[in-house]
Amino acid sequence: MKTRSAPASKAKVSDESEQKSKTLVAAEKPSKTFILPSGASDNARLLLLPQPQSGELGRYFFCPDRGIYEFTVVAPPAHSARSILFTHTSGEAPSEGEASTKPSLQGSITKKAELLVATPIDVMFFMVSLLAPSSKAGPALFQPLDDIIDSHDDMPKHMRQVLYDEKFRSSLLLRVEAICDVVEAGDEKMFRFSEMKLVKELVAKAERMADRGLPASLEERFIRQALTTPLMAVKRQDVVTTQEPSETESGAKSEGPDSPSTVATAATPSISTPAGESTPAPQPDTEDPSLKHVTRLLQISTALSFMKESYLPAATALRLEEIIASAESPLDLNPLKDRLKEIAELRAQALASRDMSNFTKKRSLDDEEEDTRAEKKRRKDEEEKKAKAAESQGVKNLKKVNTSGMAKMSSFFAKAPPKKKA
Repeated sequence: MKTRSAPASKAKVSDESEQKSKTLVAAEKPSKTFILPSGASDNARLLLLPQPQSGELGRYFFCPDRGIYEFTVVAPPAHSARSILFTHTSGEAPSEGEASTKPSLQGSITKKAELLVATPIDVMFFMVSLLAPSSKAGPALFQPLDDIIDSHDDMPKHMRQVLYDEKFRSSLLLRVEAICDVVEAGDEKMFRFSEMKLVKELVAKAERMADRGLPASLEERFIRQALTTPLMAVKRQDVVTTQEPSETESGAKSEGPDSPSTVATAATPSISTPAGESTPAPQPDTEDPSLKHVTRLLQISTALSFMKESYLPAATALRLEEIIASAESPLDLNPLKDRLKEIAELRAQALASRDMSNFTKKRSLDDEEEDTRAEKKRRKDEEEKKAKAAESQGVKNLKKVNTSGMAKMSSFFAKAPPKKKA
């Protein structure tokens, strides 16, 4: 005897499997989303390398063919919560059986929308702390690169793997030669760290950054705002000019008070600014060709500051600042310093004039208004206290009675409504 229970159960199982395949699974914790370069070799891997500025271990991506990459975090603001949904990219939709047996095809979601984007970093910054001599070691000497590396016994093992990688060795030597004096002893090259070469290399990098354009946020905050001059007040006084009317003007005046020429002549004095009034002067154009050189110097200086604070040790950064400020610097920042000093003086003058105007006009008026309001409040409080003191005990008790739902006393003394006539 046939029954219909079997097909129903089979349909129920298929519905459950389909619903299970569509449900989202939370990503494992901790989970991070990396965006890596597409052309990386098979030997590329994630390593823990010392950060150039602080020396603390951080996660980097190393490819022998492409070099070292640091991870830049791209995340939404804290007040705006976001998440990331991951799904399979196969062209054909999986069947019900595949969905139940392959959980990797299910979608997953991360509660924190944070992307770690791999961006290239120059290996030169990692070599500065290794090549620069310490104060205890004395003057730097010419040494082979392998001897310099072996002298650092506390070097992390991943960093040692990068420096001794055969494919990456040629690129490493080129970046070491860019910041070192080189001599050849037979078939081997010997290196000595040069601060001046490092300064020239950083200036060249900063110039390339200025040519390509700084990010919009850096350009607005560190370039435009720094070079913006304040709106200065320019006083205008009425200039009274006495000119005898010409024959045409006298003839026009005789036409009548309503003639167009008479109206124009009468309206002219109302356009002039009253004596003692001040009008803001127009702000100087930041795109003036004479200021382009100063703007470019500020862009280069901003790029240098970013690299020194992000990729160089504190002691090395201070030493490089002294070299840049000296007469031997490859970059002359004196025009920029003079311009920034001039802008600072203009801002001080504008602030002083604004403070004086507020003190003489607005501040005294505000003080008088505050005194008047305080006097009125004091009188009102005194009158309320006197009224409360004059109340009898019976009146105070009546105020405590709950009169909600009771008719008012005035309703009993109201006039009776007129009677309707029959």
